[in-house]
Amino acid sequence: MPYEYDSQNIFARILRGEIPCARVHETEHSLAFKDINPQAPTHVLVIPKGAYVNYDHFSAEASDAEIVDFTRAVGKVAAMLGHAQIAGGEGYRILSNAGPDAHQEVPHLHVHIFGGKFLGRMIKVPD
Repeated sequence: MPYEYDSQNIFARILRGEIPCARVHETEHSLAFKDINPQAPTHVLVIPKGAYVNYDHFSAEASDAEIVDFTRAVGKVAAMLGHAQIAGGEGYRILSNAGPDAHQEVPHLHVHIFGGKFLGRMIKVPD
């Protein structure tokens, strides 16, 4: 099944400057900004500037430059926020939902960076 990118999703609109965001970091291929509904003291989203629906779409079709830039942007933001070991931090969590079973709400690849407190177990699977 081919990937269908919705160019009217909120992240596409942020990238086009139609919706403001609280920028944390920006590179040639990536943008990081604060989540408008934070789930932890630190909650930042990192998105590629290209039109990718999820991580498998990105890994299959993005250029090497985009992949390297995005991966490094996630690490740099974690360090900039003080959560990465290199910055003396106590850790952080990254999360990327893909598809309806993972409850992906915006059909544009995005990685959540959470930090600033003990985050507990990763997930609790219902019985």
